[in-house]
Amino acid sequence: MSTRSSGVARLASKTAIVTGATSGMGRAIACLFAREGAAVVCGGRDAARGKGVVEQIAAQSGRAVFVPGDVGDPENASLLVAEARRSFGGVDVAVACAGTLGLGPLSELPLDEWKRTLSVNLDAVFYLLRQALPAMRERGAGAVVVIGSIAAFKGFPNHAAYCASKGALVALVRQLAIDYGPEIRLNVLCPGPVDTPLIWDSAAAFPEPGRAVAAASDSSWMTGSALTLDGGILTGA
Repeated sequence: MSTRSSGVARLASKTAIVTGATSGMGRAIACLFAREGAAVVCGGRDAARGKGVVEQIAAQSGRAVFVPGDVGDPENASLLVAEARRSFGGVDVAVACAGTLGLGPLSELPLDEWKRTLSVNLDAVFYLLRQALPAMRERGAGAVVVIGSIAAFKGFPNHAAYCASKGALVALVRQLAIDYGPEIRLNVLCPGPVDTPLIWDSAAAFPEPGRAVAAASDSSWMTGSALTLDGGILTGA
């Protein structure tokens, strides 16, 4: 993800909730949003890293608060939305970025690990949107970005729980786009490998090393994709 700003505060006066904001893509998104003028409610489990991301945003003259908690707990979603209302007046944007891998062959995967993977990757998005979507409707508009994965469309060795959870996210967001559009836009971002701590854990599950591609510009990681920009026509919204 590019960390360059356009020089225009495209998210001025907006409030964004970002889960998984203490590491990897979530942290990068939270910092980028703040540079674009948004007030950011950062969610994550690690209080020390949460404090660090808030301090990083503040050092760049941004506004942010941290709400500690486990996204797999429904109460955490309530706390995130309540803090957005208390500190910044409401919710305009929600980014669901927290995730876990749940690696292992299906026959050997502990049941608790299966449940935990779906809890973090799928249930947590339901919990967040169940709270955030009504808050956005109060503002008359909103936008949701759910961080999915190409694992929604392609199987990977020893990723049964992960692939199942990411595939379900695509179906969930397509359906919600019908119920909540056109006032609220909902989209799933399905990246391939991204250089974060999670990807190195994922790579260890492959029998052979994956292919790496160096990113030299904002669009260099885009190839062979078919994107629709149709106002929700394909979903029937």
